[in-house]
Amino acid sequence: MSAPILENSAMTIIYIIIVILVTEFLTRLFTYLLKRSERYAKDMTKVYLLKDIITYTIYFIALMILLQFFGINLTGTLLSLGIVGIAVSFAAKDIISNLFSGIILILGKSIKVGDTLEIDGNKGTVERVSLRSTVIIDDLGIRNNVPNSTLTNNPYFGFNSNELRRVDLFAGLPLDIDVEEFEEHITKKILTYDALSEDPTPRVRVRETSFKQVKVKVSFWVKDIDSEDRHKLIISNKDKYKLIIANDVRKYIIMMGEKNE
Repeated sequence: MSAPILENSAMTIIYIIIVILVTEFLTRLFTYLLKRSERYAKDMTKVYLLKDIITYTIYFIALMILLQFFGINLTGTLLSLGIVGIAVSFAAKDIISNLFSGIILILGKSIKVGDTLEIDGNKGTVERVSLRSTVIIDDLGIRNNVPNSTLTNNPYFGFNSNELRRVDLFAGLPLDIDVEEFEEHITKKILTYDALSEDPTPRVRVRETSFKQVKVKVSFWVKDIDSEDRHKLIISNKDKYKLIIANDVRKYIIMMGEKNE
């Protein structure tokens, strides 16, 4: 038996407000409980998936309750929605494609929150995976919303978990500088900074040798940070120590130049 139409406009408004408030409270409560759950503490991808499913379910139930308040026949409405849904599905095929792609990505665990990806030349860390899109934030703090269908239909590069903390610094060494001595000096210097990591260990790789200089790549990692602002703090440390180590490299080149005179 369907609920009668509410004739009192004031009571109708009150009921609507109550339903909206309860809906908002329940979605926030479930989100809070999921984030605090130890079971999902290390996998925020599942948190976002469950949050989306629960949120959509709660909103759907709330909509059905509101329709009952106005005496709308739910059976007929659902039947109509089913017929209309067939037509709408053709117009919204991209949205549906993204939804199914999101389910595939999340259940297949091919992409998780915290992963570092590169797609179409854009590299960043996965901040959130929802049913419709994946949010990737780059080193400049720019958030890119990538449709899930893009990730399932196009190739992308996945990096290990340490990639977010990695810093690559390129330098040109004069030919009179011994590369092995430079490597020993700069790696020891890097490890004197508390904010820089010993694992992975800093390393120096030769990129190119010419008649003028030896081009090298100095790689090091900042330490991980357990914080809600983890990504922001790590990027800040990367920028800070890239400048510091670049200055250390410059000082070493000047020092060796003066020594060899």
